[in-house]
Amino acid sequence: MMKKWLNPYMALAIGVLTVSTSAIFVKLADAPAGVIAFYRLFFSVVLILPIFLYKYVGELKSITKRDWIFSAIAGVFLAFHFILWFESLNYTSVASSTVLVTLQPLFAFIGTYLFFQEKLSTRAIISGVFAIIGSVIISWGDFRISGMALFGDMLALIACALVTAYLLFGQEVRKRLSLITYTFLVYGASTVTLLLYVLLQGDPLTGYPKVEWLWFILLAIIPTLFGHSLFNWAIKYISTNVISMSILFEPIGAALLAYFVLAEHITWTQFTGGLMVMLSVAYFLRDNRKSKQKTLEG
Repeated sequence: MMKKWLNPYMALAIGVLTVSTSAIFVKLADAPAGVIAFYRLFFSVVLILPIFLYKYVGELKSITKRDWIFSAIAGVFLAFHFILWFESLNYTSVASSTVLVTLQPLFAFIGTYLFFQEKLSTRAIISGVFAIIGSVIISWGDFRISGMALFGDMLALIACALVTAYLLFGQEVRKRLSLITYTFLVYGASTVTLLLYVLLQGDPLTGYPKVEWLWFILLAIIPTLFGHSLFNWAIKYISTNVISMSILFEPIGAALLAYFVLAEHITWTQFTGGLMVMLSVAYFLRDNRKSKQKTLEG
């Protein structure tokens, strides 16, 4: 059996750190949400293409029709996740948006139970609930139950459901395909979806200042290739539930970056909630690893 080139849990840690930059780059960019999302995925595909053509293109022959369909569906879900999340950042704060987007366990717990019959211990469910509560506390002071901020919050929540669906559809396919092939297929499907969306919206694809292109490229390299791609690699070895729980660290990193880069202040509620999230996620991961060890030993 081929040895893993990186500990899956270390991959999760790196992935969470890099995806924490995503909201910052989107806030710094002035282009429409669909355009930002398109170029993020487009440049990601361009960077992956040489590696795919050199070593992995032959893998396409062994891909089943089911895998093609699931990869395409995952790509569409990812595309609309980015559209709605980036749009939400135009209406609400980085803290609120990232908190709502990373509430994936609410959806992942249900999804993995319904589609994959994955069981969770009572301790894991309790730690998940506490992590979700902590995520809400992080941005409690920033929530507004009316107006545009509420609209942004709703967009972020829908984006959360979509990214969970993306992970669920990808989980089965990723177990049979290499990271590069799977990533190329899903990001390719997302790129095509986003291009169609931008064209239908009538948003311009050119004419942006140089600094905008810098944000597009950085989005492709840091949170996408070093973030989501590591999640795609880890999903072969770790459940969607564990990945969703780990991504709850993202609001902490995003809030810190927003403080230094965007001058968004961190409140005591964000600090308290962040600590609660970290402790809950650590407990969940510990419980999950213990459960897997018992299953293997049994």
